[in-house]
Amino acid sequence: MRRARFSVIEKAVIGKGSRVYDQVNLYKCKIGKNTKIDSYVYIEEGVTIGDNCKIRPFVFIPTGVVIENDVFIAPSVTFTNDKHPRAHGEWTLLKTTVKSFASIGAGSTINPGVNIGENALIGAGSVVTKDIPDNAIAVGIPARVVGYRKPPANPDGSPVGKRK
Repeated sequence: MRRARFSVIEKAVIGKGSRVYDQVNLYKCKIGKNTKIDSYVYIEEGVTIGDNCKIRPFVFIPTGVVIENDVFIAPSVTFTNDKHPRAHGEWTLLKTTVKSFASIGAGSTINPGVNIGENALIGAGSVVTKDIPDNAIAVGIPARVVGYRKPPANPDGSPVGKRK
């Protein structure tokens, strides 16, 4: 991987085949294989991003977030990790997980301590304040489940992860 000219990449583990573009800040995080991190992305210490993910520009991912494999995060998505942030003193880290094959629409905000289910779809501009189940389509402020989509399948029609 070619070293980005205007990026700060400190003690990040970046998997084979992953692409990290310029103007990116990565601090003590782990990026899986074949994942694309676009420009203007900020990823804090302890974050894990799986294989085959795509993180679009202007995304902020703080400590406490785990993103599994094959996840798409559209531009300007913001994750948070503390329900009561303050400039000084104690704070409470709340962990967030985005399960495999989920997609998060542009401009969404993901509040701390939620889990976004496998293959879930979050509509653009949504604010996720509670857990979203597998295969759910959630939209709005706050995000509400408005439907469900089919689970991802292999080319032979078998469910992903359960190939014959």
